[in-house]
Amino acid sequence: MAQSSSPISGVAERYAGSLFELALQANSVGQVEADLNSFAAMLEGSSDLTRLINSPVFSSEDQAKAIAAIADKAGIAGLTGNFLRVVAQNRRLFAIPGMIKAFRQIAAEHRGETAAEATSAHALTDAQQTELKAALKSVAGKDVAITVTVDPSLLGGLVVKIGSRQIDTSLKTKLNSLKLALKEVG
Repeated sequence: MAQSSSPISGVAERYAGSLFELALQANSVGQVEADLNSFAAMLEGSSDLTRLINSPVFSSEDQAKAIAAIADKAGIAGLTGNFLRVVAQNRRLFAIPGMIKAFRQIAAEHRGETAAEATSAHALTDAQQTELKAALKSVAGKDVAITVTVDPSLLGGLVVKIGSRQIDTSLKTKLNSLKLALKEVG
């Protein structure tokens, strides 16, 4: 995995790597990945949870108690639950989104897949996701694990990141390009 100069990225990659090694030893990589995906969905859907992990105002005790309660309520136990508690106690919750992303990449590489992130203007159907996976597999040369997010500001189309490449077919980008071209002409 490429090293980044960002300290948050380094923290996220180290924690994700450690979690992956523990999950591999416990033969629970799939369960940990599912739990992390569940936590990521909760994080994406809750501005209060986002504020909890990003705000330095909360003490590590408060964060640890809150994360423990959230994990218990969501049924996130075992290795992933303990991991979230340790991250909270170590005041590293701000790096959780990066840790989840790094864990997904490590797990995908371990399965012989490459990880891709797709952002679309609306939710993709199962058929569209299958078609996208097939198209990306032909480009990457191996199976692709896709994480799909929805961003209505794209208006239409997709933005796909696979490795260091980004493919942007969003209507928003096309309109911005047209606007820039019109400014140059006039």
